[in-house]
Amino acid sequence: MPETLRLREQVNRLAREIRKLARQPLQFMEVCGTHSHAVGRFGLKQLLPETITLLSGPGCPVCVTPTAEIDWALELADREDTVVTTFGDMMRVPGSRQSLADLRAGGAQVQVVYSPMQALEVAEAHPNREVVFIAVGFETTAPTVAVTVKTAAERGLANFSILCCHKLIPPAMHALLSSGEVKLDGFLCPGHVSTVIGLAPYEEIIRAYRVPCVIAGFEAHDIMKGLRALVAQTVEGRAEVENEYARTVRPEGNPAARAAVAEVFEVCDATWRGLGLLPASGLRLREEYAQFDAARRFGLRPGDAQEHPLCHCGEILRGVTRPTECPAFGAACTPERPLGPCMVSSEGACAAAYRYDRGQKAALASW
Repeated sequence: MPETLRLREQVNRLAREIRKLARQPLQFMEVCGTHSHAVGRFGLKQLLPETITLLSGPGCPVCVTPTAEIDWALELADREDTVVTTFGDMMRVPGSRQSLADLRAGGAQVQVVYSPMQALEVAEAHPNREVVFIAVGFETTAPTVAVTVKTAAERGLANFSILCCHKLIPPAMHALLSSGEVKLDGFLCPGHVSTVIGLAPYEEIIRAYRVPCVIAGFEAHDIMKGLRALVAQTVEGRAEVENEYARTVRPEGNPAARAAVAEVFEVCDATWRGLGLLPASGLRLREEYAQFDAARRFGLRPGDAQEHPLCHCGEILRGVTRPTECPAFGAACTPERPLGPCMVSSEGACAAAYRYDRGQKAALASW
């Protein structure tokens, strides 16, 4: 049997098992924007029974970056002597008044890069300019940024710095459960982040809240296996960490990556869009690398950050509101004219809903 047909049959079999098991209403949250987009791209919601609800959580690093940090990036880009480097997803995220794309259109030096090391190359090529990398991401991207900062120190690059906006996923999961704002029967845990942190952080969540956690990959059969495991645990009254992405995620994660992060960064409190200030949920540079901290170097101070009054991105990130329930969705807010990051980012829940929720039949036939 050809591989595509075999996988299709596997997905259909898993869907039948889920429908058989899921007799009562169950609500699961994907803590990964890539999962949200994959669910839409493969049309998986069509295969699930009406008893199962999938919510998108704070799994998009661009989306959870608060407006105040976006405004800092804009302040840096507005400096004549500064080149701001960033991943493409950040370009069109609105700050209080404009975006990096708006500033670049007006002549600001803003460059899209595909890795933090590429930002370092920009600094080496422009020794007479300050070069700042906007360091956004979860545990997955933090190791590469740590190596880049360490490399900058070794090379003595005095004109390079980072605006550190890194966030850590497990504290956000704790915050969602402790608030009780949304009833969650389980988490579909992020495959990419889990390759770094392993299983232990989810075991702490289970001990505290007895909510199942299942790590899943990003193909249709990966996600369906993860959902089937979540349903089975709930029906059987279990709460465990299950690794359905064992071909990539090891129980111990990636100790070398974590060691690189620990050498350069330390854990700190951080502000999340939609979740507010969460203890021990972010990273900042250690004192020995403080010269590479753009916030310190340029004396950035908290300002009067304002989100668009029609944007419900914060509620969507908490699972309180679904993208299509936002009054601005598809009308005042579209990918061409986004009011908030959830409609901009390639991992954003609103972007996924806009692209896929109106064409599920076509999506289902694509795999």
